Amino acid sequence: MSGLSLSAELPRVSHDLAELPGASDFSLSRDDDASSLGSDSEVNGMAPYRQIDRYGFIGGSDLNNSLGQLSVELIRHRETKWLEMMAHWEKTMSRRYRKVKLLCRKGIPSSLRARCWPLLCGGQAKAKKNTQKYKDLEEAPGDPQWIETITKDIHRQFPFHVMFLSPEGPGQQGLLQLLKAFTVYRPQEGYCQAQGPLGALLLMHMPPEPAFWCLVQICEHYLPGYYSPKMEALLLDSEVFVALLRRVCPRAHKHLHKHGVGPLLYLPEWFLCLFTRTLPFPTVLRVWDAFLSEGVKVLFRVGLLLVRLALGTSQKRHGCSGLVETLEKLRSIPAHLLQEDTFMAEVHDVPVSDRDLQRECQVQLAKLRATRPEFQYSPENRLAGAKAVFDVQQLEDAQMDKEAHGSHSHAFLIPRIQVEPPHSPLREQREPEKASEVQGQKKLQARKKPDTRGKTFHFTQKPTGQTREERPEPGTGKRKSSSYLETWF
Repeated sequence: MSGLSLSAELPRVSHDLAELPGASDFSLSRDDDASSLGSDSEVNGMAPYRQIDRYGFIGGSDLNNSLGQLSVELIRHRETKWLEMMAHWEKTMSRRYRKVKLLCRKGIPSSLRARCWPLLCGGQAKAKKNTQKYKDLEEAPGDPQWIETITKDIHRQFPFHVMFLSPEGPGQQGLLQLLKAFTVYRPQEGYCQAQGPLGALLLMHMPPEPAFWCLVQICEHYLPGYYSPKMEALLLDSEVFVALLRRVCPRAHKHLHKHGVGPLLYLPEWFLCLFTRTLPFPTVLRVWDAFLSEGVKVLFRVGLLLVRLALGTSQKRHGCSGLVETLEKLRSIPAHLLQEDTFMAEVHDVPVSDRDLQRECQVQLAKLRATRPEFQYSPENRLAGAKAVFDVQQLEDAQMDKEAHGSHSHAFLIPRIQVEPPHSPLREQREPEKASEVQGQKKLQARKKPDTRGKTFHFTQKPTGQTREERPEPGTGKRKSSSYLETWF
C-alpha cells in the first residue's frame, strides 16, 4: 500500500473502475452522487410484475427457491428458545452466551429479528438510556448539505422492495429521517453512502427509532472508524484481509497480486455495506445474525470465503487474465454456492479467530504507522460481538450507579466484606500450648548440647587389661578408688 491516505486512494480507485463494466456499482465515494448502492435486485433485474417474495422484494429470487425452507415445527421450536432467552436476557448473556452464539449461527427466526437484533447489538439498552434523544434528533433541522446528499441517495436503496417504491412512502421517508438523525448525532462523521443500505435493511425489520440505535451501535462499536471521513479503519482492515488471505488461500492471493487487484477494489463494497449488495437476501440476513453476535470476525470470514469460491482453484482462475476479468469473477459467484445454509456452514469453518484478527491488526497497524505518521486510528475501541458489548454496558451501568450513590450524602455505601477464620475454642486453648512449645525449642537450641539419645559411651579410669584388685598407693597406705564403668543413654 502506498503512502497516500484512504481518502486519496478511493478517488483513484473510482477512476480506475470507471472503465469497468458496471463500474457505478463499485463507487463508494462519500460525495459522488452518481454511485448506486441498491440491493442485488438491481443486478438481477425486474422479475414478473406484482410477484413479491416473503422478504418484500418484487420478483425476488426467493419466489421459486425452495432450498433452505425449514419445517414449521423446527421454526416454532427455535422461536420458543429465543423467547425464553429474551425473557431473561441479562442472565442469558452472563451465563449462556455460547448458546446464544450457536442459535445465531443457525439463524434467528424471521419473526423475532426485530427484537433480537437490538438486544444483540445493545441498541435496546442504548435506547432506554436515551428515551427522548431520537425524538430530539428527528426534530432537529440538520445540516442542509447532508440532507440534500441523503435525499439524492434514498431512491437507490433497495429500489425493488415494496417499502422503498414511493418517495413519499414510509421506507424512503423513514430512511431520510434516520440518516439525518445520525448526522446530527455524530456531526464529526456526517453521512456516508454505505450507511444507506444498513439503515434500509434495519427499517425492513423494525421502526425508525430502534433501527437508529442499532445503526449507532454498528458504527460506534462494531465498525468504529469505517464511516468517518478518512476511513482509516477500512484501510487497516484491508491490509489485515490481504495478510489473512495470504495464509488462508495463498493461490488466490498470488493471482490477485499478479493482476494488481488490490483489496480496495472489492473490499469496501463488501465490508462497508455488510454484504447487502453482494449476497442473496436470505444469506445477508444470516450473515447479519452472526455478525451482530460475533463481531467483525464474521466479515473477514465471509470475504475470505468469497475469494476462495471465486478463485480458489486453477479451474476457477482459468480465463481471469487481467484485472477486469478477475473482478468480474468475484462478482459472479454461482448462486447455488451462496445458498444460506451451505454458505454459512463454510463461513464458520474458515480458520480465522478473534486472536488471529487481533494479532494481525497489531502487525499491520505498526506497519501503517511506520509508513504513515498521520495515521491515527486504533482498533482498541472495536468490540468483538454481542458479549463484549453487553459486558461494556454492564460496566457502564455499574459506574453510573456508583456515581449516583456517591453524589448524595444519604446514599448507602456498599459494604466491604472481610473474610476471617471461624471462631473456635480449641484454637484458643492450643495457642498457649503452641507458644510454650516454641519457647522450649528455643531453650533447647540455646544449650547446644550434643544429641546422645540411643548412644552408649564407656568411661574407664585405668587402662584396659589391668586387674580389678585394689592396691595401696606407695607411701600413703591409702587405697585408690576402684575403676568404674558409666553408661549414658
